[in-house]
Amino acid sequence: MKRLILKLLGVGLLSALLIGCQENSESYLNFTKTIQEPILVGLSTENSRTKYNQPLPKYEELNLNSQKADLGNMLYNDTRLSADGSLSCASCHLYHEGGDDNRPVSIGINGHEGPINSPTVLNSGFNFKQFWDGRARNLRHQAEGPVANPGEMGEEWPNVVQKIQAVPQYQALFKEVYPKQGITKYTITDAIAEFERTLITPAPIDAYLRGDDSALTTNQKEGYQLFQNYGCVSCHQGANFGGNMMQKFGAIAAFFSEKDQNLVNNGRFNLTKNEEDKHVFKVPSLRNVELTAPYFHTAGAETLDQAITVMGLNQLGRKIPQEDRAKIADFLTSLTGTLSVKTLTPPANSQP
Repeated sequence: MKRLILKLLGVGLLSALLIGCQENSESYLNFTKTIQEPILVGLSTENSRTKYNQPLPKYEELNLNSQKADLGNMLYNDTRLSADGSLSCASCHLYHEGGDDNRPVSIGINGHEGPINSPTVLNSGFNFKQFWDGRARNLRHQAEGPVANPGEMGEEWPNVVQKIQAVPQYQALFKEVYPKQGITKYTITDAIAEFERTLITPAPIDAYLRGDDSALTTNQKEGYQLFQNYGCVSCHQGANFGGNMMQKFGAIAAFFSEKDQNLVNNGRFNLTKNEEDKHVFKVPSLRNVELTAPYFHTAGAETLDQAITVMGLNQLGRKIPQEDRAKIADFLTSLTGTLSVKTLTPPANSQP
């Protein structure tokens, strides 16, 4: 038993070390793939508050370019980025309603149903990679994808650039923000990425992690302790409670059947073709998870209780009792935060 405890504590220490890795790092990719035993770490409440999770940085600490972010705000809400003028980035990522669209899969142009559940855009600036399979190394790179995807916004980037260049107000704004580069695919996506970095949602958990004991209820505090004790923090760690590693869906007990033919469920394998990457996905942030049902890339869980049950069995090898699941779910509501962003309307073609 002592050997098992020491081994699991070692996993926890490795988790803490990996929190500081940078967005482009590949260090996470093999982390926890080799864990073969259930994780149940007995942590004391003393000094465990910020051992694995940290509060979000304050907005002013992010040093964002407000002019660039305002331009990105307009572009994020501009339907010119889609082929038929019907969709914007905000169509599938409603940042005032949890950062996703609360659908099992998103709907693209011409009513096309996408293959995967839309992740939240909130706090996405703290993810080490973007997309479920981690194929985008940063937010700017991610912003390139949906526009050119025929099943999403279905437009070609040269056409987008041309449409934005045709708007006098955009001409003036880009000249001010990007005086040397002007309007290009890069500057459009760069501005959108800067806006997305502003979408942070300070929550009661942040006040608690900074030392305010009154920020969480007794039940939520007990839920957070269980969240740590069961080992949820092995993957849902850092300031974003996730988003900083890749993990196999079904690390302990297989989640997908060997007969499963849905290519989306192959995860990172679709990029690397390495067998060990089959069913490996980016661990999602749990911030605002209360608002983002249905859960998982499969949209396979409709409630927090269902999601916790699956995670316990398939990721931790534990059947978590109902009373503990209820407390963990209550704790997760403390990650629901407040967004302070005003939607900026895109300019009309006729504006000077």
